[in-house]
Amino acid sequence: MEHQHTSGAQNLNIYSRIIQLKERKSVIEIAKKYNHFITYFITFTKLFIFFFGSLFSLFCLGFHPLKWKYICTTKQSLEFISRKLGFFLGGYSRCTFCIATIISFFIFPSVEMPGRQPMTTTTYEGEQHIIAAAQHILKLLGENKNLTGDFRRALTELDSHLSAMTIINESKRWGFAEVEEQLKCAERKVMRWESNPSLIWDSGPAEASEYIQAVNEIHTVMETLGGLPMNDHGRPKELAFRAQCVQQIAMSRLEEELYHILVQHKQSFESKNIYFPPSVDFFYDESFVSVEDEIVEDTSQRDNSGRESTEYTVDLIDPLVIPDIKSIASVMFASGYDREFCEAFIGNRKEALDEHLSNLEIQKLSIDDVLKLEWDTLSCEIKKWVRAVKIIIRVYLASEKRFCNQILGDFGSLDSYCFVEISRASVLYLLSFGEAIAMGPYNPEKLFRFLDMYEVLADLHLDMEALFSEVANSYVTSEFHDLLRRLGESASTTFFKFGNAIALDASIHPFRRGEIHPLTRYVMNYIKTLTAYCDTLNLLLNDQDVDDPNPVLETDNGQDICTSTFSPMGCHLRSITSTLESNLICKSKLYKDGSLGHIFLMNNIHYMVQKVKGSELRLFFGDEWIRKHNGKFQQHATSYERATWSAVVSLLRDDGRTSLKERCRRFSNAFDDVYKIQTQWRVPDLHLREDLQISTSQKVIPAYRAFLGMNDKNGSDKYIKYTSDDMEKMLLDLFVGSPRSLRNSHRW
Repeated sequence: MEHQHTSGAQNLNIYSRIIQLKERKSVIEIAKKYNHFITYFITFTKLFIFFFGSLFSLFCLGFHPLKWKYICTTKQSLEFISRKLGFFLGGYSRCTFCIATIISFFIFPSVEMPGRQPMTTTTYEGEQHIIAAAQHILKLLGENKNLTGDFRRALTELDSHLSAMTIINESKRWGFAEVEEQLKCAERKVMRWESNPSLIWDSGPAEASEYIQAVNEIHTVMETLGGLPMNDHGRPKELAFRAQCVQQIAMSRLEEELYHILVQHKQSFESKNIYFPPSVDFFYDESFVSVEDEIVEDTSQRDNSGRESTEYTVDLIDPLVIPDIKSIASVMFASGYDREFCEAFIGNRKEALDEHLSNLEIQKLSIDDVLKLEWDTLSCEIKKWVRAVKIIIRVYLASEKRFCNQILGDFGSLDSYCFVEISRASVLYLLSFGEAIAMGPYNPEKLFRFLDMYEVLADLHLDMEALFSEVANSYVTSEFHDLLRRLGESASTTFFKFGNAIALDASIHPFRRGEIHPLTRYVMNYIKTLTAYCDTLNLLLNDQDVDDPNPVLETDNGQDICTSTFSPMGCHLRSITSTLESNLICKSKLYKDGSLGHIFLMNNIHYMVQKVKGSELRLFFGDEWIRKHNGKFQQHATSYERATWSAVVSLLRDDGRTSLKERCRRFSNAFDDVYKIQTQWRVPDLHLREDLQISTSQKVIPAYRAFLGMNDKNGSDKYIKYTSDDMEKMLLDLFVGSPRSLRNSHRW
């Protein structure tokens, strides 16, 4: 009973494995064609499975000394079994059992015996032995003359199927040999370069092509082996593992070759040869120190024509090696090493971008580092940043995106993915530098840098949209637009703080010699430079209300002048100059000598008018403002003459109580005092000084000559200190800014 129980368990295990063997299906289908045969087969099978199972095992072991694993795999064993069973069976019973035995060889490839290793019959030799043994049994059965026609047809079909299996297995054996030979050939080509220190692509296109072909062959071998049934000990499994190892070696080598090609064939371009409009360079200090006009005239020139420059790209990698890089990409992607290719490609291109940023003198500074920089140093860093941002985004990244598309454009969206990974860190760093600048403080000197940064980002708006157009990359463009907005707000805030700083600039001492105050120079040069940013400022100031103390009441000649005059920037600039005038009036009251106060206002207002007339400020102020302020400085000149010379000339008049000698003495003393004082005063504008000297002479000299003429017969010569010619020459010494000694005079 114990043996019967063991045999029953083994047979149950056999039935459970029937569905796992695909190659045996055709035999089963043949058996299904014969219903009466199946019925007969089932009846006898039940008897032999449950009753003769144990007897069959003991019988084989008792009469044949072979090992268990050869019982079902050798031709001799099968012949032995059929002869032994022929003693017990006869006629149809013997035929039925033999056919069932043949079927079992194909349905049950291995039988697990207690305490023994499972048998394997998947090798080519084992299958051939089974097929040969089965064919021998069929031959013996066919010799039986008592078989019916149905049995003979069944045997004939089984024999045909066995013959077909022999042909198929021969074909598989031949194909497997070809695969193995193909792998050996490809392996030799790959391993040959492992001991060669030279680089494959440096050895010529033929060597590179041969290597790529070898890698493709390895991939083909792996695909072929993948279609074969595998087990833990079979030859296909061994070859598949071997092919995978060779493939890994080849992929590692291709990564090295890729990196070398990208480094060796990198093409740099001279960024200094790329023209972009020069950034504004304005000289100032926080105390409104004088700004030399000559310097500002040279540095405030700004060419707006280049701001809308045409997009263009350059070759970052020699175009001749692009096919080589694409071939490496293709074979690595086909082999399932797309991630490794992308990592190597991205790593190299990021290094190249960092190197280019270094060539542009861009330092990697944290936000805290930026905030700690002195303004002079920071201003230089901003100028470098403005130029670098335009070169990186408009030229370098556009070229990099094109290069990524050339290499990876055939692999879906990987070109965009790689480009973003290459560029994102550097772009975000550049934006973080801008964020640090936008944090403030909003000192007036920063306005031009804010505007430079704002304009370059506004100009690159479309470039950024083109580079990072994918929805997944919206974070970069979002940061870009956020920085643009913050820089605009910083510029507006700084602009208004500039106006407030003018109003709050207080002085406790009058400015020397009545000259042009540093505040006037600074403000006028400041707003003159702002005209280069008119479009940007009109945009930023459009929603900002301002009180215009000098509204334009008439239409100026020229459409451009009219448009600019009524623009937001025009209103704000006129408001700034009005604030400046109010501050200058307060400063003029610091002079104890009212005449010098008028000279001070005349100089400063004249300077303002000249700045407006001689620059694009005229478009924003209009001719009416110029006429009005021409009248203002001329009025101060007239006021000076009245305050100074009216009293002096009045000393020449005969009031009937003062003698001629006394009048001459008083006039000479008063003139000497004016001469000594006002030769130290200064009118820096040559034309204005000459006009004022002429105007003064026209007021003094005619009156003096008339006085001399009236008293010529009264012996006035001995009281006269200066002749009219002497006095006329002396008046030309006024307002030169240096004290003069009195001229030799007649004695009275």
